[in-house]
Amino acid sequence: MTHLQAGLSPETLEKARLELNENPDTLHQDIQEVRDMVITRPDIGFLRTDDAFILRFLRARKFHHFEAFRLLAQYFEYRQQNLDMFKSFKATDPGIKQALKDGFPGGLANLDHYGRKILVLFAANWDQSRYTLVDILRAILLSLEAMIEDPELQVNGFVLIIDWSNFTFKQASKLTPSMLRLAIEGLQDSFPARFGGIHFVNQPWYIHALYTVIRPFLKEKTRKRIFLHGNNLNSLHQLIHPEILPSEFGGMLPPYDMGTWARTLLDHEYDDDSEYSVDSYSMPVKEVEKELSPKSMKRSQSVVDPTALKRMDKSEEENMQPLLSLD
Repeated sequence: MTHLQAGLSPETLEKARLELNENPDTLHQDIQEVRDMVITRPDIGFLRTDDAFILRFLRARKFHHFEAFRLLAQYFEYRQQNLDMFKSFKATDPGIKQALKDGFPGGLANLDHYGRKILVLFAANWDQSRYTLVDILRAILLSLEAMIEDPELQVNGFVLIIDWSNFTFKQASKLTPSMLRLAIEGLQDSFPARFGGIHFVNQPWYIHALYTVIRPFLKEKTRKRIFLHGNNLNSLHQLIHPEILPSEFGGMLPPYDMGTWARTLLDHEYDDDSEYSVDSYSMPVKEVEKELSPKSMKRSQSVVDPTALKRMDKSEEENMQPLLSLD
């Protein structure tokens, strides 16, 4: 075992060997091979290329050198292309702070039975008058940056549960093609995290319909890991034990405290509220739409138009088939 693996338990070391092809004898060589590829992309500013940083990209791509480098390049390219998103990229930024305090994201205290961190989002908590969807995405990315420092989570990964209860049609209409594309690029294509499952619960018909349209633009691996449970929490419990879930998900624990993760990041500054409005942020959603190039938007033009969603009647909703089986 090298010093780069010092933070891993014996069980996780074995998992890294068997599932990720991680070999302590060749670890430094693996890292160097990825680092040597940096010169092939002079158009990208690689702000970090130290061993520990590159290692998380290798783990995210099961030690396939080129795939790890491509993810590394996309990580920095995404930040170059969306510079305004990463200005004041810290927990005390007013927009990020408001999103964090509303539980975007939340993190459960207990890991699942695979050692994965369980992230939770309560979609209806979004207060459109106080922060934007971009702020929520920034808060999620900032949280992942903090969490991925843990080598155990680099290997074991994450699970995400999104509760759509009381998420209104008006809120859903803000999930524009460009906003969805920005989130997919930032989370699926550009971040070195392993997501073992993404669970939708209590989703209304318009979220189901929206997902039906964006599904083709997700990677096959991502699609296989998305589960739409609706109101059937028993199917969720087959995959995540209720003993570690809060009562909102039919679990045995008390209701989730939305400020739990925010307090971890903000510490003593949690209660120090600053004046902030969505207009004060330098990159509102409309500007995001302008920033995305036609090429990057090409695959997302067919996302459901909110006016079309309004025309879907109740009978169509009832006829919608489950998108994924819960084996």
